[in-house]
Amino acid sequence: MSTGSAGHVARSTHRLPDRPTDRPPDQPPDRSSGRRTFRSVIGPYSGTREVTRGGGPLRKFLRTEDGVAIDAVHEPGVDSSSSSPSDSPSASGSAYGSVSGSGLVFVIAHGFTGEADRPHVRRVARAFARYGGVVTFSFRGHGASGGRSTVGDREVLDLAAVVQWARGLGYERVATVGFSMGGSVVLRHAAAGREAGVDAVVSVSAPARWFYRGTAPMRRLHWLVTRPSGRLVGRYGLRTRIHHRRWDPVPLSPVEAVPRIAPTPLLIVHGDRDGYFPLDHPRMLAAAAGEHGELWVEAGMGHAENAAPEPLLGRIGDWVVARAG
Repeated sequence: MSTGSAGHVARSTHRLPDRPTDRPPDQPPDRSSGRRTFRSVIGPYSGTREVTRGGGPLRKFLRTEDGVAIDAVHEPGVDSSSSSPSDSPSASGSAYGSVSGSGLVFVIAHGFTGEADRPHVRRVARAFARYGGVVTFSFRGHGASGGRSTVGDREVLDLAAVVQWARGLGYERVATVGFSMGGSVVLRHAAAGREAGVDAVVSVSAPARWFYRGTAPMRRLHWLVTRPSGRLVGRYGLRTRIHHRRWDPVPLSPVEAVPRIAPTPLLIVHGDRDGYFPLDHPRMLAAAAGEHGELWVEAGMGHAENAAPEPLLGRIGDWVVARAG
């Protein structure tokens, strides 16, 4: 959840090429009740296979199973030796060798109040583009996407739609990398097993359990989400539209989801100066993962995307290349 001193909440004026103009004119309602499922529906954009060989960015609205329009961006990998799009993105300098062709894509799940165009999300995307293709997107209630944020509940459907789209672009391997709220979402999404369609999972700065109020930033966040005045601040101050309904039923918690991810490789990353979630959260997740998960506790790191230094992003890229094959 990328607000506060460790995050960045100023709205970005930077836009990627081809800002979408094909928003469905009659966006369907955000239906927040009914059966939880991870099946995604791509709608009219499923005929884009092998676009990864075209060399340019692609931006589309995807449709989730519950009818929400999700703003998603694909960018091909960048050859680090030429700094230009390449059909064979290279992880030059990687400890694990180069990335072959368009085989690997990173799907980046941002934190609460983020979106695909935020500067810190763009920085993460540029770092991972050295290792493969990159897909960024805005969760429901964020940016140009439709609906309202459920703060990690139905966002699993958003990620499912984006992962399926990435597969449809022609990628053979998909790695999900989530930050804060997005970190909890990638864990719950991967708990669906083979149906999730991912080959590696990285969760950064994620909570282990719901309803945590043990830090001042989390108490402020709970006010933002649960109070009408807080939701007004979210909408007009943070450009994040938050759903007024409380979770019913309460979704599977991240720590409950983690044991179901095996055998998919899992990396848990957390800063020892995280102002939102103390170190008992990543340690709980690591204990639940057992032998199939890895835990990195980063000295001096704060919370989520804006706090992740470039060397750490490079190490995560190396790890994904090694594990997602």
